[in-house]
Amino acid sequence: MNILEKFNLREDVLQFIETLGFKQYTPIQEQVIPCVLKGRDVIGISDTGTGKTHAFLIPIFNKIDVTKEKVQAVITAPTRELARQIYERAIEMNEVNPNIRIRLISGEVEKTRMVEQLEKGQPHIVIGTPGRLKDMFVQSEVLRLDQTDILVVDEADMTLEFGFLNDVDAIAGRMRKDLQMLVFSATIPQALQPFLKKYLQNPQMVQIEKTQSAAKIEHILVPCKHLSYTEKLLRILPGFTPYVCLIFANTRKLAAEVAETLRDNGYDCTEIHGDLSSRQRKNAMKVVSSHSASYIVATDIAARGIDLDGVSHVVSLGFPTSLEYYVHRAGRTGRAMRDGICYALYNDKDEASINQLKVKGIGFKHKDYKGDAWVELKPYGQKRIPKNDLVEKEIAKTLHRKNEKVKPGYKKKRNAEIQKIKQRQRRQMIKDSIKVQTKERNRQKQRELTYGNEDW
Repeated sequence: MNILEKFNLREDVLQFIETLGFKQYTPIQEQVIPCVLKGRDVIGISDTGTGKTHAFLIPIFNKIDVTKEKVQAVITAPTRELARQIYERAIEMNEVNPNIRIRLISGEVEKTRMVEQLEKGQPHIVIGTPGRLKDMFVQSEVLRLDQTDILVVDEADMTLEFGFLNDVDAIAGRMRKDLQMLVFSATIPQALQPFLKKYLQNPQMVQIEKTQSAAKIEHILVPCKHLSYTEKLLRILPGFTPYVCLIFANTRKLAAEVAETLRDNGYDCTEIHGDLSSRQRKNAMKVVSSHSASYIVATDIAARGIDLDGVSHVVSLGFPTSLEYYVHRAGRTGRAMRDGICYALYNDKDEASINQLKVKGIGFKHKDYKGDAWVELKPYGQKRIPKNDLVEKEIAKTLHRKNEKVKPGYKKKRNAEIQKIKQRQRRQMIKDSIKVQTKERNRQKQRELTYGNEDW
């Protein structure tokens, strides 16, 4: 069956799909579109790049009645960048139907300008960030969402993780009781369940399994030892020849520091995180869209939902608190049947995270970049013989030494040798302990000088 004949869509929506050049629907579109058209609530679980944005845009366009002067659909996204990206895909509909009014409500648009536009007339579709939507609807009361038919919560897990779900709750709580809600997320954490139970009625669960491309990703652990993430990154970058290298930092502060350091060292780099101004974020997204920077430094929330073609390398500076985010980081490469590679820089504190990911089935290689080449290290976690065991072996050799003749006082001499071995080992343990403590103090001082108190 022709893609245009499948769901009995409106003529203008069919023209919209034609302009997109779709040859077939993606798995999530196949399952979500008919559910939305029937008015069902939906929970969609899928990764970025599966076509989920058009999975909700296509049926929403089909349900818009341009003769009604009210907001008929609201789409929330946790970041300005993602809201802007959804908006830019949505306004392509105006090429075939300019009568559908679509507005972007986010921090990148000046508030007074938004208020003026809304006072002139309500749009049919609103796309924005939870905080600004709440401000326009609940506080300022210039955006009328009380009679809206559909609410889409995109990237729900990130919306929850970074504290924006309360804003969505405040919006949804003032909307009509028979509201149709669509929730999309890469994961459904337990803390999201109360919100889903509160607002969704008998939702259709649509879960798209990870694609085969995930198997093409090579995971490599790289030890930092006494170096910071930034210092280690500079050491290994000469070993890369990326088309696009996406570098993930756990905090805004680290992302900014890494980006500045890369630029200072001659790398064409852009950064995407919450500490940028609206203009800086816009410029960063233009750079990303044009593929004019080989290195992109980002936090998880800033990068979520942004499609980046051609990511050949991913670098994870440590591991995120939620290990699912590491999987999402790695999944940014190895797409479209291309090979991908994810380097994870680690310290001793990351042992638990690494072991948990290994249990989940991720196979890590262990490498370091030395002398202009990548070298294989011993498999991560391979146990060395404990020093006490080595001492026991040395003592055992002394005890079982074969003597041609048993001389008088040999037991006394043997006991003296054993005491020397134990004393030597004790001195070595003290030296090693002093070294470890000294390194830890130096690292702590360096972290305080470099990062101060890390925050989001």
